[in-house]
This record gives sequence, C-alpha cells and structure tokens, in this order.
Amino acid sequence: MEMEIRWLLENECLEESELLELIDDIHRLGLGYKFQKHTEKAISSLLISIPSRQANHKIFHDLHDCALSFRLARQLGFSISADIFERFKDSKGDFKATVATDIRGMLSLQEASYLGFDGESILEEAREFTGFHLNKMMLSMDTKSAIRVSHALELPFHYRMQRLEARWNIEMYDGKNQLLHNLAIMDFNMVQSIHQQELQQVSRWWREMGLANKLSFARNRLMESFMWTIGMVPQPQFGKCRVGLTKVVQLITVLDDIYDVYASPQDLQLLTNAVHKWDVNYVDHLPDYMKMFFLALYNTVNELAYDTLKEHDQVVISQLKQVWADLCDTFLKEAKWRHNNHIPKFDEYLNHGWVSSSGAVLLTHAYFLVTHNVTDEATKYISVYGNNLMRSPCTIFRLANDLSSSQEDGERGEVAKAVSCYMHETGSLVEDARVHIRKLIDQNWKQMNKQISYYIINQNAQMYEYTAAND
Repeated sequence: MEMEIRWLLENECLEESELLELIDDIHRLGLGYKFQKHTEKAISSLLISIPSRQANHKIFHDLHDCALSFRLARQLGFSISADIFERFKDSKGDFKATVATDIRGMLSLQEASYLGFDGESILEEAREFTGFHLNKMMLSMDTKSAIRVSHALELPFHYRMQRLEARWNIEMYDGKNQLLHNLAIMDFNMVQSIHQQELQQVSRWWREMGLANKLSFARNRLMESFMWTIGMVPQPQFGKCRVGLTKVVQLITVLDDIYDVYASPQDLQLLTNAVHKWDVNYVDHLPDYMKMFFLALYNTVNELAYDTLKEHDQVVISQLKQVWADLCDTFLKEAKWRHNNHIPKFDEYLNHGWVSSSGAVLLTHAYFLVTHNVTDEATKYISVYGNNLMRSPCTIFRLANDLSSSQEDGERGEVAKAVSCYMHETGSLVEDARVHIRKLIDQNWKQMNKQISYYIINQNAQMYEYTAAND
C-alpha cells in the first residue's frame, strides 16, 4: 500500500489540486512520518513549477486550493507569501462577499490563518472573516460539514495533538482513496500497539522507583505524562524519546507538588541547593522524603545523559542539570511569592513563568533524545534561553495552562496566575485579562511559526523544532 501512495506522490499523475488533497489527507490521517520526504518533494516541485507563485496560476484562483497550498507549504517549512490571498479581496480591501459562500474554501482559509507570522495582517483578517461566516453558516450545513467546521473552529489542525487528530480523521474520512484510509487504520493500530509497550515499560520504571508509595502527597499521573509525550513526539520511531520524556514529566509533577504543596520554605531552599550542586553527597543535608526524590532525579537524568554520551559521543549532563536547576529556582521563587501573599507584576510573572512552565526542561531532554547527530553548535543553540524557539512554546504552555487553571489549583496553594496578575496590575475585568492573554498566545504562535519556517531547512534541528511546536 505504501508503494502505491509513493507512486502517486512521485509520478505527476495527479492534478495539482488532487495532489494537494492527497498530501493533506496523508498528514491528517497520521501518515506524514511515512511519506515525509515524498510530500516535501511534491510540495517543493509544485511551488517551483509556479513562477513567482502568483498571478494567473489556476491554483491561486480557487480559495480552497490556494489556502491549502499555503498551509501545506508553511507546515512543511517552505517559503510562501501571505500576499497570495490579496486576490480574494475587493477594491476596498475587504474579502469579497462571494468568498463567504464557499464553505470548503472558507474552512481551508481558516486553517491557513493559523500559520501566520508577525505583521501578516491579512491572515488576521482572514481568521476573523472566516470565523464569523462559518459560525453563521453552520446552522444551514449538513451534519457532517457542521461537525468538521465546529471541530476546526474549536481548535485548528496546526494546534492539535496528531495522534488524537489522526483517529478523529480516520473516523470522519470520506475521501476517494480507500487504499490510504486502510493504510491509516493499519498504521494507527500498529502505532497504538507500540505505545502500549512503551507504557508498560514506564509503568514498570515508576513502580520500581517507589516514589508513589513514599511521597503520598504527590500526584500520580503516569498515563497523563505518557500522553503528553505522544503529543510532543508522535512518530513511532521515537519510542525511546517518549519513554525518557515520560520519566521527565513524572518527575516534574512530583517536584511541582513538593514545592507547591508539601515542603517548608527552608526545605525547599535545601532541595534547590542540592539540584544546583548535583552532588550525591549533598543528600545528607535533605529531609528524608526529599532524599529519595533527589536520588531518583539524579539517577534518571544521569542515565539519560549517559545514553547520549554512549550513542552520540556528547557530554550533555551540564545542559540537563542546568535546566533542572533553573526550574527549581523558579519553583522556589513562586513558593516565596505564595508564602508572602505576593502578586507580581504581569511582565515579571511572564519573564519568570515561561521557565517555571517546565517546557525548557522537556524540550532540552527531547532534543538529545530525538537527534541522531548531536553537534556542539546545536547544543549551544538550545542552551540560549533567549531564543524564541525555546521561549515561545514555553510561554504558550504557561499562558494556556493559566487560562485553563481550575479552582483545584487555588486549593492546592498555587501562586497567582497570569489572569490574576494582569487584573491586579491593570484593574481589568477577568474577561479583559483573558482576551489580553489569548492575544499573547497568538503572538507567540506567530513567532514560533517564523522560527520553525526559518530553521527547518537545517535537518539537524528539525525534530527539535517540530517537538517545540507540539509542546
């Protein structure tokens, strides 16, 4: 089956619009990893075959084809201008009224609008325009179309977890290519079997670690931790990364509960010192319940660093222990805010909160777990905390988590979130604060889209950037 799909991608037997549909279906059905080189080559050939990618080419006269080619090109890291959508505007600079009647084209334009960069106002206008009209038209759509539109408006494909989205699309698939559909079903079941084996492996590790029994106050969220890793790194060939990251996520969860729920400020300072020193002998300074956690963290992180040394001849323990030390610093500061009933300024919270989101810990570990050719240059690059490809996904993670925070978080004693910090500083109402934070999330997505588009040509960094986008 795979050979036949490759033949369709390689032999120019499809019309350009059919080729775009096939590539889109491949990605939506969770098969992108199988045909990555072939889909990239097909999109590259398509763009090269269109002089200047503009003017009178038929693809750019059809809204659906135009939006789909734009989204796929951006998604795969190719350069393409948002100006191709100008032809769908009238002399006043508004989208033409006739565009609003094209449900399929409007839905594609809505999806494409989420791959914008800073300054591409036409994509912001497109999102607002399509969102308004699609919501309005849903009342008169057939059931299946309404379900698809509602699904896209709830969360675009660009933001969704690939494995869950693949299952949804397999169930909703009504395309012409039954062969592709059958391959997607077989692949989904195969990958699910791989994930079950990985879950058994990390479950055994967690039981043998014994932290759940010794630290009864800590949340036991192993399944949730594992699902996080599937969202970050869904490709079946990266099972080792998912196993390693599940360990990291689970340890972060316990660490978070130690700082948020259980320990005194004095004990937290001791634990922070221990992580900074990264010296097993310092364990004698810790309370009994912290000794076990510190040794579990120390052994797990050192083991992951050893695997990188063994496989790539790179010593990365300094990078790994540093991100854990930085995380402890931010957790300690939040604990002090909470202890002193301090609500920080919004910018102070954000400059601090992107680190305390733990995203940098996950992305740093993920890089060393998925990269086949670890280089000194790339290692230095991901160690620079100021780069947007590290900061943007962590900021999104922090702000999105804050927006969805429940009353339970307050009961657990967690520090003030972004919403309350913004309200306290500006005197805003809660909905105004939430609107501001959603705008910041959107802004960080645009920055990350640009970074991924710029760096994706470097195959060495590609998986790191892909993982960052799924963090």
